[in-house]
Amino acid sequence: MKKLSYQTLKEVNYGGYLLEQAPERVLQFGEGNFLRAFTDYFIDVINEKAGFQSKVVVVQPIAGGDKIREFINQQEGLYTLILRGNENGRKVSETRVISCVSRCLNPYSQYDTYMACADNPDLRFIVCNTTEAGIQYDPGCQFSDRPAGSYPAKLTQFLYARFQKFGAQKGKGFIILACELIDDNGKELEKCVLQYARQWQLPSEFIDWIQTENVFCSTLVDRIVTGYPHKEADQICENLRYQDNVLDTGEIFAFWVIEGPEWLKRELPFAEAGLPVLITADHKPYKQRKVRILNGAHTSMVLGAYLAGQNIVRDCMQDPVIREFMERTIYDEIIPTLSLPEKELVDFAKAVTDRFENPFIDHALLSISLNSTAKWKARVLPSLKGYVDKFGRLPIRITASLAFYLAFYHGVRQAENGLIGLRGTEEYLIQDDRSILDFYYHHKDRDVLTLVQAALANSDFWGEDLTKIKGLAEEVGRNLQVIKEQGAYQLLLQCRDRAAD
Repeated sequence: MKKLSYQTLKEVNYGGYLLEQAPERVLQFGEGNFLRAFTDYFIDVINEKAGFQSKVVVVQPIAGGDKIREFINQQEGLYTLILRGNENGRKVSETRVISCVSRCLNPYSQYDTYMACADNPDLRFIVCNTTEAGIQYDPGCQFSDRPAGSYPAKLTQFLYARFQKFGAQKGKGFIILACELIDDNGKELEKCVLQYARQWQLPSEFIDWIQTENVFCSTLVDRIVTGYPHKEADQICENLRYQDNVLDTGEIFAFWVIEGPEWLKRELPFAEAGLPVLITADHKPYKQRKVRILNGAHTSMVLGAYLAGQNIVRDCMQDPVIREFMERTIYDEIIPTLSLPEKELVDFAKAVTDRFENPFIDHALLSISLNSTAKWKARVLPSLKGYVDKFGRLPIRITASLAFYLAFYHGVRQAENGLIGLRGTEEYLIQDDRSILDFYYHHKDRDVLTLVQAALANSDFWGEDLTKIKGLAEEVGRNLQVIKEQGAYQLLLQCRDRAAD
């Protein structure tokens, strides 16, 4: 079977959109599955539907991982993206050959080629997703490194090369779209770049240019990307009639919020192409919506659902009691605490339900359970406090979710990489910071009241003493007693019955 190329696509009579030649207007740090299924997909669509006419130069941000780069270059930048999901109760699938990528570079072995991209007058956009650890300031990075180790240091070197080529010429700075999963990713990236410029004693004119001619956009990204489909790849390639070594898969749903000036809409014509990309002056309400509804629903549901016998998210949605717990948590206890218009929140919540039911993704509850303490603090606690402030009473299901958390974290013995808990006679692994696991192991034999008081009062966990929330410790204790005596599913049933009263 021939490998994917433009010639191969002609031979198999591929009828989809292709862009073989265009200026390289986008530099992308990150060759992984996510950006190829997310930003490159969006760029490919605006090439087709809005005449964007842009190729993407992909840069691998770390020294290793040449295999993906080699495959991308062997396939002339082409790869197949398969998006699959559930919409309004039915399976949907979309297959598209992505043709916006021109080449992939390794700056460690191709430093001069990589830096030469800064001389390209057409280059206008920089996209990055270098993981949560990518946007960090490492003072050990030097300007003379080829390249510098950290991503912000690499970017500073690249920006300086651009400044040397074009000086303060208007329109030759970059629109920089940070996609890392940290708060204010664009602003944090800009801070690091300015730190390096000052550390390296680069000219003040360059520092001024960074701030006046470049726009560092904070963004929110939302799409589950499942990557290379190892179990299905052979059959997929057989159906496609070509070999694709960088196949990528993800869910149908996607949403990208870019914080930037109004004029950015003219340079990035996502709206013209009908794409789910929002350019706004403030991305934070949308981040809050995602964290509180999507992630909050996960975190509040999965530990109880796991203890009740479930293993993956999709199966939880087939159990009417668990599904109702999740939906009523969202609609009755989370949405009332948020600031966006109710219709936007409800529409997003409906999409969340479809995503949880995706028949193509086996999202394991135990994988979601990783680091649940920090997740509960960030994703669920704000809804609990917002609900109490607004209604003057405790939310039934969110309060129950805190009891599920405590029950899940009951470890019977320590292991090298976590605590071992029991679901009936079946062992499972509890993974979190070691100090947190040590706390729960130390309290494993305490009575319910002592455990609840100690855990809720631990401000290292929550940033505050939760026993000060009126009635919370008592209600969590009652819920935890139900779990211990009758099981997690019984508490889920009781939440349904209490809500009906």
